[in-house]
Amino acid sequence: MATTKLVINSNGSTRIEGDFEIVDKDGNAYDLGGRTVVSLCRCGLSKNKPFCDGSHRGHFEHNAVAFALPPKKEA
Repeated sequence: MATTKLVINSNGSTRIEGDFEIVDKDGNAYDLGGRTVVSLCRCGLSKNKPFCDGSHRGHFEHNAVAFALPPKKEA
């Protein structure tokens, strides 16, 4: 099984690399045209959502630094 990597970019998109599928709320797959790398919008400004079109430049600030999540809640 191939590895999928998500990179949260500072002041920008989420980049997905590897073997993946992106589906809409109804489970329909987006035609990625054979791409193995895409960027998803995090700012909400893209005219091509859910994909990034660069609209965030100068309008979105987030310093992406990894951290540990709190422990999972037990049911």
